[in-house]
Amino acid sequence: MTQPDRKLLELLVCPVSRSPLVLDESGDWLLSKKARLKFPVRDGIPIMLLDEAEPLTD
Repeated sequence: MTQPDRKLLELLVCPVSRSPLVLDESGDWLLSKKARLKFPVRDGIPIMLLDEAEPLTD
């Protein structure tokens, strides 16, 4: 799977909490620890829609 560009990741913030996002180890999700949400990354493109987000579990 293609990972997003590092420069793009530096610019993105969580649409809910406005906090920084962290790419998970698999590269499939951007994690917002403050909002407790994860946003999918598909073909290297972060999908930052709330309808696509899933709850972040421990």
